[in-house]
Amino acid sequence: MATAQILFHRFFYCKSFVRYCAETVAMACLQLASKIEEEPRRVRDVLNVFHHLRDAAGDRCRGPMLLDDSYVSRKSDVIKAERRVLKELGFCVHVKHPHKVIVMYLQVLECEKNTRLLQMSWNYMNDSLRTDVFLRFSAETVACACIFLSARVLQIPLPDRPPWFLLFGASEEDLMEISGCVLRLYTLQCESLAALLQTVEEMRSVLDTQYNSSKQAGLVSGTETPTDGFSPASKAASPAENQKNHDSPLSRLALKNACRKITRDGRKRLSRSDERRCDRCVPSPPRRRRSRSVSSPSPGHTHSHRQQRSERERARRKPYSTHRR
Repeated sequence: MATAQILFHRFFYCKSFVRYCAETVAMACLQLASKIEEEPRRVRDVLNVFHHLRDAAGDRCRGPMLLDDSYVSRKSDVIKAERRVLKELGFCVHVKHPHKVIVMYLQVLECEKNTRLLQMSWNYMNDSLRTDVFLRFSAETVACACIFLSARVLQIPLPDRPPWFLLFGASEEDLMEISGCVLRLYTLQCESLAALLQTVEEMRSVLDTQYNSSKQAGLVSGTETPTDGFSPASKAASPAENQKNHDSPLSRLALKNACRKITRDGRKRLSRSDERRCDRCVPSPPRRRRSRSVSSPSPGHTHSHRQQRSERERARRKPYSTHRR
């Protein structure tokens, strides 16, 4: 539960409730948290639990979710949302909880036998999961704040010379900030889920209307896609590919002939860079190779070649004949 809540806060810390369905993301975070904590559950089980809670809140007849097209669509949405959460978090899903830290700190303060202090600190820690303090502070600081707030409520004195929380690397400003966030949570009015979803749906329709109006006015390009999908928009082709200047074959041939004429007449000698440029513009025609079977060597060349071969063989055999003698 705690892991799913922290993943939920991490995702919506950078995303909007208007563009992404909170209920679908909550199911995806719960499914992902079950895998992280090595207690995997099926997607159908998660869907049935949320379906049961929705029916219980609306006083409807409770029953399992039917295996129809709606079930297949919601299952696909949960799987896509799980992938989206992993992508947005960069697959960094490690979560450190302050449950064991609270017990360890109370043992250091020799207050582990005070069950009221331990239970109240545990309750404040669970309630703080409904806020964003776990995204702004470390688990050790949150644990110190829960102990600090519980000790103030129960009026239990703790060491203050020096302050006990300095031993655990926390500051008084951070403890006061976390305590204020937790206490403000109890002053919020309870809103029904249906009313919140209705408000979000109205805001989503307003944004869609603004987007469509700006698209018709030409302020938004036609290739741009809305951000509510799970696939990134395709990039347009590079404009540099369409701006290449292609010379015609006739112009290249005329440039090559001009270069040859100037060089042959001797009036102007081209530099090597100019010659290379001409060679790049017009490729030289391929040279025909004379095959050995077609070429007929001259008689003198053949005789000299045979004579050299016989002299090499005679020089190779000469040491062996001298050794035998």
